[in-house]
Amino acid sequence: MTTITSDNEKRAFTRLNYASPLACKICKKETISRLLQGYTSNISAAGLLCNIRELVNPDDILWLCFDRGVLSICEELEKRVLIYQNGIIGKVIRVEPKGYNNFDVGIRFVTREEHNETRIIPEVNLIKQALKTDEK
Repeated sequence: MTTITSDNEKRAFTRLNYASPLACKICKKETISRLLQGYTSNISAAGLLCNIRELVNPDDILWLCFDRGVLSICEELEKRVLIYQNGIIGKVIRVEPKGYNNFDVGIRFVTREEHNETRIIPEVNLIKQALKTDEK
């Protein structure tokens, strides 16, 4: 990397030459509002506590999208955690109202061993079933 400087530039920060591939999408307002639906408060080997705006019920199964850093923490804490499309699958254990459209939600990680118990079927099994149906 090389530093870009010019005597006549009045920038507060130094610019660096840095060329790297980039993927991007234009976000719809709906997408942005979904990104701002909640946040995590704490995490343990059993699950996590989230603060979300949508009312959910105990025993609901949620898919929670996280960045790779949080996913690796979840996987490190619970080696069998079910990770699907950059998110984890969790079961709602408790819900506590914290104000208007604001809920603390306790979520237990769903593990790979219990996916049948919670009626979560891996996508691979669905594809296999579809292929068998097509063969008939």
